[in-house]
Amino acid sequence: MATQAHPMHRVLRAQRAAKCFAARKRSGKVRALLGRCFLLGAAFACLTTACSDGSRPAPSSSVSAPASPAPAPSASPSSSATSPEGAPQASVGPCPADMRLVDGDWCKNASLTCLAWNEVNVAGKAERNQCRLYREPATCLDKARVPMRFCMDTFEWPNEKGEVPRNLTSWQEAKDLCEGLGKRLCTDEEFTFACEGEAMRPHVHGFTRDPQICSYDREYRPRTFNFLKHDACLADEPCRAALAVIDQRLPSGSMPRCVSDHGVYDLNGNVNEWVELPGRGFSKRAGLKGGWWGPVRDRCRPITTFHGESDFGYEVGFRCCKAAG
Repeated sequence: MATQAHPMHRVLRAQRAAKCFAARKRSGKVRALLGRCFLLGAAFACLTTACSDGSRPAPSSSVSAPASPAPAPSASPSSSATSPEGAPQASVGPCPADMRLVDGDWCKNASLTCLAWNEVNVAGKAERNQCRLYREPATCLDKARVPMRFCMDTFEWPNEKGEVPRNLTSWQEAKDLCEGLGKRLCTDEEFTFACEGEAMRPHVHGFTRDPQICSYDREYRPRTFNFLKHDACLADEPCRAALAVIDQRLPSGSMPRCVSDHGVYDLNGNVNEWVELPGRGFSKRAGLKGGWWGPVRDRCRPITTFHGESDFGYEVGFRCCKAAG
């Protein structure tokens, strides 16, 4: 049976509501509140309920009131904090707080013209290496562009500013780690658009190759050790020591100008990134994008597809994507 309120209790509630009404009227909030209440045909009850939270006098020691749960903390859209491994990140707007929304129209077929090349000495002869300057702007060869909208990790895994990106991780392991957080590997096309933007830039930062902006074109150091996978290598002293000799990874976000239009960092250089090639069969789904710290392609469009899904390397990492909310 429902318990009826004592008449004196109703009087006290009415007095409290009147005081709250006066306070809210002075603050300018009451008009919107009453508008909602009158639509429901219960203005007094609605106002009483609204004023009971935070404006009710403390109950006497003889009355036990249930404790109100603490409000959940809200995450800032600009925060780079991540959830513990295995726990999906709370969403802020269309993307979780540790991801950035990539939204726009992508040109699938673009034409880029190189104006000047880097040259390297090969057996005493100068040979072209990488293009160092492209003509601006690029040309879209498509009649219609492809709408793109998705979320991408702000940084390379572990997606934390100031952390060195994970390496020595296979495509399958990267896929599993992303899916463990309710995300997935980025596709080849997603990575390309996130990197080049609607301007179809060859590099995430523009049309000129510049190792002062992103971490690439560093000295090549030949590998002399058969590395173990990431966790096993860190636990093995010889493997750790051999990795330290050739490792030139930088902490994520340490080159602040190496950032995309949408706020995604290090899409060129630092570590190669695993992506997925949708629609392809087993053993043909893996690709590497973005380039790494060495004197390699380090551009937005190129992709390496000859590595198997179980392969891993000292210069290979990844980041995650997911559908936008």
